[in-house]
Amino acid sequence: MAELGSKGVTAGKIAINVQKKLTRAQEKVLQKLGKADETKDEQFEQCVQNFNKQLSEGTRLQKDLRTYLASVKAMHEASKKLTECLQEVYEPDWPGRDDTNKIAENNDLLWTDFHQKLVDQALLTMDTYLGQFPDIKSRIAKRGRKLVDYDSARHHFEALQTAKKKDETKIAKAEEELVKAQKVFEEMNVDLQEELPSLWNSRVGFYVNTFQSIAGLEENFHKEMSKLNQNLHDVLLGLDKQYSGNAFPVKAQPSDSTPAKANKSPSPPPDGSPITSPETKTVNHDLEPSTLEAPGASIPKSPSQPAEAAHAGAEAAGSEAAAGAEPSKTETDSGSSSLPAVVVETFPATVNGTVEGGTSSERADMPPGFLFKVQAMHDYTATDSDELQLKAGDVVLVIPFENPEEQDEGWLMGVKESDWIQRKELDQCRGVFPENFTERVQ
Repeated sequence: MAELGSKGVTAGKIAINVQKKLTRAQEKVLQKLGKADETKDEQFEQCVQNFNKQLSEGTRLQKDLRTYLASVKAMHEASKKLTECLQEVYEPDWPGRDDTNKIAENNDLLWTDFHQKLVDQALLTMDTYLGQFPDIKSRIAKRGRKLVDYDSARHHFEALQTAKKKDETKIAKAEEELVKAQKVFEEMNVDLQEELPSLWNSRVGFYVNTFQSIAGLEENFHKEMSKLNQNLHDVLLGLDKQYSGNAFPVKAQPSDSTPAKANKSPSPPPDGSPITSPETKTVNHDLEPSTLEAPGASIPKSPSQPAEAAHAGAEAAGSEAAAGAEPSKTETDSGSSSLPAVVVETFPATVNGTVEGGTSSERADMPPGFLFKVQAMHDYTATDSDELQLKAGDVVLVIPFENPEEQDEGWLMGVKESDWIQRKELDQCRGVFPENFTERVQ
């Protein structure tokens, strides 16, 4: 019997809630059609607008603060790796070895303390500040529903009073429901009328305290970090002074165009034959020699040959020298080098007669509006539904925002290359991510 009674009570509550929803929906329709008047409070509506603006600003500040903390953590890791590298290359017998180890330890502690204080004094305070908004937002929505109930009860009571056939019992019941609805609405309305302006005014003090805390923490952090850097500078200066006399000179390798080689010339052959310049080989080109030996133009190898032959050879050599004066000048200028000049020409690679550019085919496989590629240098945990979850090494294809006004400074829109290759669905895969967590690769 008890179970049946509880089920009946539950069913009764469900029926009452359903009836309230239907009544509210009907009342809103009548108000939109202009068949029923709506109770309005311009002062309260202004308070609601301020509330929504304050919530939006606080949410954005919380998001940017989380990004700032993530950047501090990434910088801590980078600084830690750099100091570890210094410890590895710093040899044990060098002076100041213990000092560098102590500086590295203090550097790590300073970064850790800075990050933790930012969390305690800024982020947790921010979370507490925003924690009051959901309750007030739900109360504003409930106040709106109670206002509709009040208008509906008022219209029902007025309709019964103006009816031709009056029913005093129904009028009395309607009046009772009107008084009840008005009381519930006014209680919620009065509370919100007091809280919303107070909450709106509290934003100034909160912003001041938050940014003062961040500025003070940064100031102390940089002061302590400056001391550590000065200590490290002194240690390295001492190392430099001790080993400054042991510098090793670096000798440059002689090039092919040094004067010693340029002034060298090949000695004449023992038989007295003329010196011929070395042949120049080119790629995809056959160069003809600048001079060709004509018949009868060679120098006689013995004095027993006729003088006419020597005279004819001299004339032929003179005519050839006149015709090839310009090439001979070039050969004379280049004769100062011991190596022959090489002419190299480059040609674009072709496939089936088509020059391959390489960019058009790559662009065809990219999402619409593709700008460039970036690679994640650190892991990034998404804090909102419109953000990308990144792991170090992920490649992201950057695309423009649909609405440029929605882009926040330091944030990019993109899609992971792996998701794009697998799905090719831009709407389901794209998201925003912090630019300082990535490095441009293309």
